[in-house]
Amino acid sequence: MNKNKIFKIIAAVGILVVLFVYIKYFTSNTAFDKEEVYVEIPTDSKYDEVQRIISPYIKNMSDFEFIAQLRSYPENVKPGRFLLKKGMSAFQLVSAMRRNVPVKLAFNNQERLENLCERISAQIEPDTTKLLATFRDSLFLQKNGFTKENVFAMFLPNTYEFYWNVSAEKFRDKMLEEYNRFWTKERMAKAADLNMTPVQVITLASIVHKETVKKSERPTVAGVYLNRLKDGMKLQADPTVIYALKLRDNNFEQVIKRVLYNDLFIASPYNTYQNEGLPPGPIAMPDIDAIDAVLNAEKHNYLYFCASVERFGYHEFAATMAQHDVNAKKYADWLNAQGTKR
Repeated sequence: MNKNKIFKIIAAVGILVVLFVYIKYFTSNTAFDKEEVYVEIPTDSKYDEVQRIISPYIKNMSDFEFIAQLRSYPENVKPGRFLLKKGMSAFQLVSAMRRNVPVKLAFNNQERLENLCERISAQIEPDTTKLLATFRDSLFLQKNGFTKENVFAMFLPNTYEFYWNVSAEKFRDKMLEEYNRFWTKERMAKAADLNMTPVQVITLASIVHKETVKKSERPTVAGVYLNRLKDGMKLQADPTVIYALKLRDNNFEQVIKRVLYNDLFIASPYNTYQNEGLPPGPIAMPDIDAIDAVLNAEKHNYLYFCASVERFGYHEFAATMAQHDVNAKKYADWLNAQGTKR
């Protein structure tokens, strides 16, 4: 056999080998129909755990394992959240398992810290118990001037970017950083003018937030409560009673549309019909608009307000008890006509 034939045979074999390797390791090796899926690898996971987690998404695991070994992945497993795209090859899949993709973590409208922890734990690795314990750590609270009842004020509703495997402590510290950034010199000065701390502002804002969804009247509602505080009156805010009822029943899923007369006497530090001043902490997570409504409250002489039966979603304001009684009777009569018992 001459040299040309030998060369051609070797070349042909080489091409076949290259083609085999390409087909086996550089063509699609995914087993899912969606365009993309995310897999989450817990902290301290070993390679066998990674194999178990990703196996439902891999068509040929042996091909993945060959490339993984070739690229030293088993000795360098990374925790986090990883994006797998439909049609990825074994080589691309191993590369993808090295790129931790951040989470767009969002929360708002939470009623208490426990609910917030549930919401957060659904988006990052630390579970509810770990998060709650970290947020209520006594040393952290003491160092930063919070209590177990008011640390909820530290969390500002927004969308944040975190790695899925962020620790509870790093998440907490980032929230504190965002809280301190929010309280600019201008906002601090406005709070000082009200003779209030940032936590007190947020606590009052949580009541304002619950009283009305109408952003245009929130400064008016805030003004009512500030007038009451200034005059030494009790806040007598229905949302605080509702919060006290839910707290007593340990049921924040219940819907309470109407506060009854007997409810006003519930023994709770959150019941502002029985206690003077602000409750010990926020009764909800106020949005930024509600916080700024307190800091920029409308100046007026109103001391009372009641839900309007003529402009649904809004309120009727009054400077005297006599006028308020008229407004309140209209609303009570409307509730009775609707058959609203609770």
